[in-house]
Amino acid sequence: MVFMQPTVEKSKPKALAAVREEIASGTTKAVSIVEGYFSAIDEHNPEINAFLSLNRERALAKASAIDAAAARGENLPILAGAAVGIKDVLTVEGMPATAGSRMLEGYVPPFTATSVARLESAGAIVLGKLNCDEFAMGSSNENSAYGPVRNPRALDRVPGGSSGGSAAAVAADMAAATLGTDTGGSIRQPASYCGVVGLLPTYGRISRYGLIAYASSLDRVGPLTHTVEDAAAMLQAMAGHDPLDATSSREEVGDYLVDLKRPVEGLRLGVPPEYFGEGLDPDVRAVVESAIEALTQQGCTVQPVSLPHTRYAVPAYYLIATAEASSNLARFDGVRYGYRSQDAGTLAAMYRNSRDEGFGAEVKRRILLGTYALSSGYYDAYYRKAQQVRTLLTQDFLKAFTQVDAIVTPTAPTPAFKLGEKTDDPVAMYLADIYTVTANLAGICGISVPAGVSKEGLPIGVQILGRHFDESRVLRLGHALQANQSSTR
Repeated sequence: MVFMQPTVEKSKPKALAAVREEIASGTTKAVSIVEGYFSAIDEHNPEINAFLSLNRERALAKASAIDAAAARGENLPILAGAAVGIKDVLTVEGMPATAGSRMLEGYVPPFTATSVARLESAGAIVLGKLNCDEFAMGSSNENSAYGPVRNPRALDRVPGGSSGGSAAAVAADMAAATLGTDTGGSIRQPASYCGVVGLLPTYGRISRYGLIAYASSLDRVGPLTHTVEDAAAMLQAMAGHDPLDATSSREEVGDYLVDLKRPVEGLRLGVPPEYFGEGLDPDVRAVVESAIEALTQQGCTVQPVSLPHTRYAVPAYYLIATAEASSNLARFDGVRYGYRSQDAGTLAAMYRNSRDEGFGAEVKRRILLGTYALSSGYYDAYYRKAQQVRTLLTQDFLKAFTQVDAIVTPTAPTPAFKLGEKTDDPVAMYLADIYTVTANLAGICGISVPAGVSKEGLPIGVQILGRHFDESRVLRLGHALQANQSSTR
């Protein structure tokens, strides 16, 4: 097993707030920070394969502008100097957007996703675009048309998916923070596998404008960071209504950084037995139980809560997500959008060959599943039934949150598995999402916080789930857990 060592300046990465303060005081330059990250990328990305494309000129120009503002004594924005990577399903004007697929190879969008635009307005510097499972469909980042991503903590292991490049870039110190997307666990599970923080905001909290859709009722944009405090700062910059996204919420945005410092004493934590049953790795169980104990020592109380429909979550998710994928990906036909096959003598052959050559095996599998679920005679038996199960799952959470303030569970049933270990068994791969898909189906928020390691030294994350738009409380609990870990080292 090969372990990466941190590669940028110091072994303990600086908090985003500290970077901003140093730039403001003149003790460091944004340009030198960006150059340091590009050096780390040049050194380690060939092995890890997290970045698919870079834009050095754009990043250095933005860094120079921040340094000039600091020299003039201007008040720098909240994320000034934060060097970030963007998952390649989010558009950035003038930069490639492949979605990890041959279907979009060579596509350069003329517009920027709202989430990215808000980060840049807050002072963040975009280094480049990050590898991911094709169209965000996968749990291991082995489905990318541009090769798998390797876990920086153990190069023979997967980084998780679909935001594997986003998690790996932070874990290897090739970016200070990144953006990922989460449709069924694709931020939180890679965060757990790579030992970083991954935040799932409530559906509608962050705009999806500029996101290449997989499953529109499930997809969410969120940050991956070294610390919960950095995740709160990223959320602060991105949260809020967007007129370009009809699904974005007008719910008031709190002050996540201020709320982060409030004590957790008196908060009620729910522990669902459904998340601690068969299939849970003993090392994961031990780490999660230790994390729960750490929170009780800070004044939280713990009680069991029941989420009885959890066992139906994975099949319901893979019916709803694939059905929506079938609809969303219909546009990539070689005529309106996407790759066009040159091997086609008829119109029908052009459609068929373009999609066959442009899409990878996993994407085709999910399109077929979704099309079948939506087909005449099967819609009521499968898709409608899955939506009914989704309602029951949501009601489970709503009932549980009348009894507790947050729910604590494992993020994933095991630590990171080996590259190639599950590629021939799609069902086993899908079960890696067993503890994360429920939050997406219910629309609630959650976070994965690194909480320990396995006997082999592989990272293990703890998941904290909260009510709709209760990111402040989820972040506060995650911050308390991370602060406890720091104090006990």
